[in-house]
Amino acid sequence: MDRIDAMKVFVTAVDEGSLAGAARRLKRSPTAISRALALLEQHVGVELLHRTTRSLKLSEAGQRYVGACRRVLVDLEEADIIAGGERSSPRGVLTISAPPILGEEVLRPIVDDFLRQHPDVAVRFLMLDRFVNLIDEGVDVALRIGILTDSSHISVRIGGDVRRVVVASPEYLAGKPPIKEPSDLSRHPIIAFSNFGLESWSFSAVNGSSIPRTVHFTPRYMVNSVRSAAASAAAGIGVTRLYSYHVAELVRDGRLQVVLVSDEPAALPVHLLTPQGRTGIPKVRAFIDFAVPRLRAELSQIATQERPTS
Repeated sequence: MDRIDAMKVFVTAVDEGSLAGAARRLKRSPTAISRALALLEQHVGVELLHRTTRSLKLSEAGQRYVGACRRVLVDLEEADIIAGGERSSPRGVLTISAPPILGEEVLRPIVDDFLRQHPDVAVRFLMLDRFVNLIDEGVDVALRIGILTDSSHISVRIGGDVRRVVVASPEYLAGKPPIKEPSDLSRHPIIAFSNFGLESWSFSAVNGSSIPRTVHFTPRYMVNSVRSAAASAAAGIGVTRLYSYHVAELVRDGRLQVVLVSDEPAALPVHLLTPQGRTGIPKVRAFIDFAVPRLRAELSQIATQERPTS
């Protein structure tokens, strides 16, 4: 058995979520895919995938093994690039991750343009509402919002720092008690988006203190969709908190109004991350060089739409 080839089949099956998907990606028959996986499992002596007629699920051993396989395949790719030297051009599958809305509305058009210019590159785009493990999940480039905690990755700061804003519709605010400080939120129905806190929100500390202020509430409406939270706030259902880029267009159009501007926590930076050593791979280097100036321009334009009125 060609173990490296079997590892490629295994990782592709995990990424595609099915044997049929792996067969399509690798241009092989489903029987050949099943045979390669069976031989790999026979070699390691454990079941790596729980198979059903419709889906695949990693076993506990498979969850550990897939990360190791990704690292091996990345190292082999890097060895090929080194051997090819400067003659190598961008090619192969580029895996990118980003938060869903930022990925869909800002990064996706940039990826489209990149693909037009690089016909030998394919992209696997993961829009995930969580931080990914770049190494274990085989991610080449991640667009990330927030303070970086893992110093082992190469990072490029994009700019256009993201604010956490409290918003409501102007019509709603006109008929309700004013919101001048965080404690005033206790008199308002809260639309709580799951990623921003379902029971409390934190705000910047008052002068002379280093302790952030926390406002506790019982939400009237809990939702795990950014678009739903923003739309319901624009419809006058209540007050919500989202990232500034989530609501930039609605603020620009006058459908939402930002409140508590002076109480906002510090803005969060935006970075492109890539694992150590990956920036030397042509497809990764080409994408970073292509995406960074475009992302900076897009986020700067979005920031100009976030004109709070109070």
